[in-house]
Amino acid sequence: PSRLTLSSSSSSLEDPCMVFCSPPNRRLYCALCNKVYKDPVITTCGHTFCRRCCTSKPNEKCPTDGYQISVVVANLTVSDQVGELLIHCKFGCQLKEGSTDEWELMPEGGCPLTIKAPQRRLHERNCEYARVPCPNGPACPLVTKKDLNKHIRVCEHTPCPHHIKYECRFRGTHEQLSEHLNSCQYEQLKGILTMFEDGIASLNRRVKQKDEEIADMRKNFETRLERQADNQAKLSRELAGFKSQVRCLTNEMQAIATRAGLQQESNYFKCVGTFVGHDGPIWCLCTHGDLVYSGSSDNTIKVWGPVPTVLDPNTTYRCQRTLQGHTGIVLALATWNDHLYSGGFDKTIRIWRIESFALEGTLQAHENPVCTLATARGLLFSGSLKTIKVWDTAQHTVIKELTGQNHWVRALVATNRHLYAGSYQSIKIWDLESFETVHVVEVNGGSVYSLAVTSNLLICGTYENSIHVSHFSELLHDIRSVCLAKLSYRGGGRWSLGLPYYHLHSFSAINA
Repeated sequence: PSRLTLSSSSSSLEDPCMVFCSPPNRRLYCALCNKVYKDPVITTCGHTFCRRCCTSKPNEKCPTDGYQISVVVANLTVSDQVGELLIHCKFGCQLKEGSTDEWELMPEGGCPLTIKAPQRRLHERNCEYARVPCPNGPACPLVTKKDLNKHIRVCEHTPCPHHIKYECRFRGTHEQLSEHLNSCQYEQLKGILTMFEDGIASLNRRVKQKDEEIADMRKNFETRLERQADNQAKLSRELAGFKSQVRCLTNEMQAIATRAGLQQESNYFKCVGTFVGHDGPIWCLCTHGDLVYSGSSDNTIKVWGPVPTVLDPNTTYRCQRTLQGHTGIVLALATWNDHLYSGGFDKTIRIWRIESFALEGTLQAHENPVCTLATARGLLFSGSLKTIKVWDTAQHTVIKELTGQNHWVRALVATNRHLYAGSYQSIKIWDLESFETVHVVEVNGGSVYSLAVTSNLLICGTYENSIHVSHFSELLHDIRSVCLAKLSYRGGGRWSLGLPYYHLHSFSAINA
């Protein structure tokens, strides 16, 4: 019978090589590619073409009437006609000599079966004439499935059975392999190696078992930790309840003593509450209204409230919000109007809206950590290494930089007329009208870490465990100070000072 070759790529599953047993009708050829239809479709011009021919090129035009081609629907009738054509199995075909895409029937040694095109996949998947690689490696040429067993018996690349586990490099025929096994060191040691492998497998199983035991122990440990945390929280709640009961009893006893005329003056301070929540030391505090703000080494600011008062000592208080934004220790806090300002080790000043606790802005304040903040007259003062910056609280811009400090500025206090800046063994007093230095107070005891000012007293805490008290007149333009007293203490340096009513309060790194 006559045969027609249809050019195609043998490696493409969508358009494999096809050698027809008889020439197809010319009506089954696509006018665009001049090949038998592959997935025929009807286009808008009414003609039939291969789907790939219509979609592979944009703006393709019909060669018959010149209209632009657009797919409408699959042509099932033509597809069925193509499916009835008989073709040769591709394992009975070969490329024509000198061609890369023209196929012809093999003269001999190929699959003789003829099948319909839709059935070729099923047949070729199991065809005995399919060429497959030798399991002994790529050194052997491809062989047909039906000849594979025969080839393996004479293959010269048969490996030693120990080549995978122990990388024995022998390769040869089956006869040579039998001789090799008589002298193969791995074959002779097979019993010992198998014993070692079994031992290693046993050890691996034991390791896996131990890992599972460790996982169970870790799970039990975590469960116990959770229980302990729950118990601790329960105890904390019970302790808070007991403290509340003690406060109530104390108040009742005081009321009874008052009615009985046994009221005595109290010359000591009593703790009315403890704020717990930070994960590191607390470096600074400030208040605004009934809220307390605390800055810590855990890089956060916590907002506590409401604060207990003298009229209502039993008022409850708790952490209302945690403000996050700093990337270092929060060293300083200050408020002005409806804003909270925080300075820290990350060299920035963060601006927070007090009403919403929202972060409104970040000032790249200094080249070194911001150690202290103070506010007065609509101005914000920030202290760092040898410098003080004056900021406008409305625009948050620098309006003045005060230099001349001899060391870190770790303490600032601002009144309506003056700015007090503590540094190494000195306190500089600046006039807020001219921003000029009006007085320098010499202090012994190292760096000044804290300041407090009254109408006639200037008090500072120093690094060397001392509190210096100096007398001066805030109302006089020509400020002069005289050291009245030096209070010493064996604890840590004075980090904070406060002057409510007629008492001096000091807080140190050791005790408060």
